[in-house]
Amino acid sequence: MTDDAERIPLDLLDPVMVRKRARMVAIGAVLVAGFFGGVIGLIAGRVPGLIAFVIVALPLMLLAWSEARRRVWLQGHVLSVRAFGTRSVDLKGAEELDLLVTDVRGSRTVGLFVRGGGKAINLALAIYAGTGGREQGVFPLRRLADVLASRGDARGLVFCELLIAQLRAEARGEAAADRPLYKLGSLAPGGRLAQKLHPDAVSKFVASLG
Repeated sequence: MTDDAERIPLDLLDPVMVRKRARMVAIGAVLVAGFFGGVIGLIAGRVPGLIAFVIVALPLMLLAWSEARRRVWLQGHVLSVRAFGTRSVDLKGAEELDLLVTDVRGSRTVGLFVRGGGKAINLALAIYAGTGGREQGVFPLRRLADVLASRGDARGLVFCELLIAQLRAEARGEAAADRPLYKLGSLAPGGRLAQKLHPDAVSKFVASLG
């Protein structure tokens, strides 16, 4: 393991923005829980109403707190994410590498899903809405590509080439909609919250970039 000075942050969204979104989720949780608690309270009494409030509010409040605390980083070849605790996966020894596309309220997130040592992490590589969005920076993508290439297997090389193609597209000044991650994310059918792209589809797409 490398020291803290070599830790590379991989948070796609600015922490200030993340905390703001988490506060909105928390406020929404209180309002929704208050409504349900009030209805139950009118029907069954004060105590059942309070219980209903807690049952509805608690999971949503925990979700908001988790999102506010979430941080992702790469240290050497180990990918880590922290929320309530810290999960880490060694990218060089990961048993599973996939491209995961999530679609929520018109925003599509393209992520690198890794699993190893009984733990799993979904690293957001880019978030797109319409023809624009946010993407991981040049240095983080370059380091990720290097680590994936060091695996020495076909899956690692495919993802390495994908990230390098993304970097080249950015260097050429191509619009977000013309970059590889956007195009790959567009291959996923709509109407599903989360789905993994078939490995063969990803490999064929990357091969077509050459």
